[in-house]
Amino acid sequence: MIHEDFHVEMASWERDGAQLRALREQVFVLEQGVAAADELDALDAQSVHVAARGADGSVIGTARLTPARSIGRMAVLREWRGRGVGEAMLRTLVEYARARGWPELDLHAQSHAIGFYERAGFVAE
Repeated sequence: MIHEDFHVEMASWERDGAQLRALREQVFVLEQGVAAADELDALDAQSVHVAARGADGSVIGTARLTPARSIGRMAVLREWRGRGVGEAMLRTLVEYARARGWPELDLHAQSHAIGFYERAGFVAE
């Protein structure tokens, strides 16, 4: 998915993992105070990842879809928030799942992000 100043692409944990990890560390660990040990897990190597890249090719956002059909680890750099990056990444993962015939997806969201996911059609439980 291409926008004027960024695009979203499928990413490979093997190829792009260092960049995705660095972005998630910046957002989750440094900015939000999540313990570094809690941020990475064994699902990363098994999951489908997307990367949002700015016009210069740098990673500005990332998210993943696990084998259990759960979307998570969605992170966008602070200066890119509110510009459609998260929506584009979410849409890309939902389209990926639909193309595989997956009727439902799960996700766990931080409470401040519930409205974002509800606008995309998800229902809070």
